[in-house]
Amino acid sequence: METSQYFYRNVIISKEGEKVSLIDIYNPDNKGQAFEPWFGLVLQLADGQHTIDELFQHLSSKYNSVPPANLEQTIHSVIERLAKSKFIVLTKEATELPYYLSLPYEQLDIAKAKKTLEQDNINKNQL
Repeated sequence: METSQYFYRNVIISKEGEKVSLIDIYNPDNKGQAFEPWFGLVLQLADGQHTIDELFQHLSSKYNSVPPANLEQTIHSVIERLAKSKFIVLTKEATELPYYLSLPYEQLDIAKAKKTLEQDNINKNQL
Protein backbone atom coordinates (compact mmCIF):
# COMPACT_ATOMS: atom_id res chain seq x y z
CA MET A 1 0.00 0.00 0.00
CA GLU A 2 1.25 3.45 -0.90
CA THR A 3 1.19 5.09 2.54
CA SER A 4 1.93 8.61 1.29
CA GLN A 5 -1.61 8.75 -0.14
CA TYR A 6 -4.24 10.98 1.40
CA PHE A 7 -7.62 9.52 2.27
CA TYR A 8 -11.05 11.05 2.63
CA ARG A 9 -14.52 9.81 3.41
CA ASN A 10 -17.02 9.59 0.60
CA VAL A 11 -20.11 9.00 2.74
CA ILE A 12 -22.11 10.89 5.32
CA ILE A 13 -21.54 9.46 8.77
CA SER A 14 -23.47 9.60 12.00
CA LYS A 15 -21.63 9.58 15.32
CA GLU A 16 -23.45 8.79 18.52
CA GLY A 17 -21.04 8.29 21.38
CA GLU A 18 -18.38 5.90 20.11
CA LYS A 19 -20.65 4.44 17.42
CA VAL A 20 -20.14 5.50 13.81
CA SER A 21 -22.58 4.51 11.10
CA LEU A 22 -23.70 5.55 7.64
CA ILE A 23 -26.74 7.77 7.43
CA ASP A 24 -29.06 8.87 4.65
CA ILE A 25 -29.33 12.65 4.97
CA TYR A 26 -32.72 12.51 3.26
CA ASN A 27 -34.01 9.76 5.55
CA PRO A 28 -32.04 10.01 8.80
CA ASP A 29 -34.22 7.42 10.55
CA ASN A 30 -32.80 4.90 8.08
CA LYS A 31 -29.41 4.73 9.78
CA GLY A 32 -27.06 1.92 8.89
CA GLN A 33 -25.63 -0.56 11.36
CA ALA A 34 -22.71 0.79 13.38
CA PHE A 35 -19.25 0.09 11.99
CA GLU A 36 -16.76 -2.02 13.87
CA PRO A 37 -14.61 0.35 15.98
CA TRP A 38 -11.55 0.37 13.68
CA PHE A 39 -13.67 1.19 10.63
CA GLY A 40 -15.54 3.92 12.46
CA LEU A 41 -12.30 5.45 13.74
CA VAL A 42 -10.70 5.56 10.29
CA LEU A 43 -13.88 7.04 8.75
CA GLN A 44 -13.89 9.79 11.37
CA LEU A 45 -10.26 10.61 10.65
CA ALA A 46 -10.68 10.47 6.85
CA ASP A 47 -10.66 14.24 6.38
CA GLY A 48 -8.61 14.41 3.17
CA GLN A 49 -5.86 16.38 4.90
CA HIS A 50 -3.74 13.51 6.20
CA THR A 51 -1.85 10.62 4.68
CA ILE A 52 -2.00 6.99 5.66
CA ASP A 53 1.49 7.44 7.18
CA GLU A 54 0.17 10.27 9.33
CA LEU A 55 -2.78 8.12 10.39
CA PHE A 56 -0.40 5.40 11.51
CA GLN A 57 1.75 7.91 13.42
CA HIS A 58 -1.33 9.41 15.08
CA LEU A 59 -2.73 6.06 16.15
CA SER A 60 0.69 4.80 17.26
CA SER A 61 1.02 7.81 19.56
CA LYS A 62 -2.13 6.74 21.42
CA TYR A 63 -0.26 3.84 22.98
CA ASN A 64 1.80 4.66 26.07
CA SER A 65 4.65 2.39 25.13
CA VAL A 66 5.06 0.35 21.97
CA PRO A 67 2.04 0.04 19.64
CA PRO A 68 0.80 -3.48 18.89
CA ALA A 69 2.90 -5.30 16.30
CA ASN A 70 -0.07 -5.67 13.97
CA LEU A 71 -1.20 -2.01 14.11
CA GLU A 72 0.18 -1.09 10.69
CA GLN A 73 -1.28 -4.25 9.12
CA THR A 74 -4.66 -3.52 10.75
CA ILE A 75 -4.70 0.05 9.47
CA HIS A 76 -3.80 -1.06 5.94
CA SER A 77 -6.51 -3.72 5.98
CA VAL A 78 -9.15 -1.25 7.18
CA ILE A 79 -8.10 1.35 4.58
CA GLU A 80 -8.18 -1.24 1.78
CA ARG A 81 -11.62 -2.52 2.75
CA LEU A 82 -13.10 0.97 3.12
CA ALA A 83 -11.62 2.02 -0.24
CA LYS A 84 -12.91 -1.13 -1.94
CA SER A 85 -16.39 -0.33 -0.59
CA LYS A 86 -15.95 3.28 -1.80
CA PHE A 87 -16.53 4.63 1.72
CA ILE A 88 -13.16 6.36 1.45
CA VAL A 89 -11.13 7.57 -1.51
CA LEU A 90 -7.33 7.53 -1.78
CA THR A 91 -5.58 10.41 -3.55
CA LYS A 92 -2.08 11.73 -4.17
CA GLU A 93 -3.00 15.22 -2.95
CA ALA A 94 -4.82 16.66 0.04
CA THR A 95 -8.53 17.10 -0.61
CA GLU A 96 -10.94 19.58 0.91
CA LEU A 97 -14.14 17.84 1.96
CA PRO A 98 -17.46 19.34 0.86
CA TYR A 99 -19.56 20.61 3.75
CA TYR A 100 -21.90 17.59 3.81
CA LEU A 101 -18.93 15.23 4.37
CA SER A 102 -16.93 17.47 6.69
CA LEU A 103 -18.81 16.68 9.91
CA PRO A 104 -20.93 13.90 11.37
CA TYR A 105 -24.64 14.25 10.55
CA GLU A 106 -25.44 15.40 14.10
CA GLN A 107 -23.18 18.46 13.70
CA LEU A 108 -24.31 19.50 10.22
CA ASP A 109 -26.69 22.30 9.37
CA ILE A 110 -28.95 19.93 7.40
CA ALA A 111 -30.46 22.62 5.16
CA LYS A 112 -26.96 23.85 4.24
CA ALA A 113 -25.77 20.28 3.66
CA LYS A 114 -28.68 19.50 1.34
CA LYS A 115 -28.15 22.75 -0.55
CA THR A 116 -24.45 21.94 -0.99
CA LEU A 117 -25.33 18.44 -2.20
CA GLU A 118 -27.68 19.99 -4.74
CA GLN A 119 -25.02 22.48 -5.88
CA ASP A 120 -22.60 19.57 -6.35
CA ASN A 121 -25.24 17.72 -8.38
CA ILE A 122 -25.23 14.82 -5.92
CA ASN A 123 -28.56 13.02 -5.77
CA LYS A 124 -29.97 10.70 -3.13
CA ASN A 125 -28.78 7.58 -4.90
CA GLN A 126 -25.15 8.68 -5.07
CA LEU A 127 -24.52 8.73 -1.31
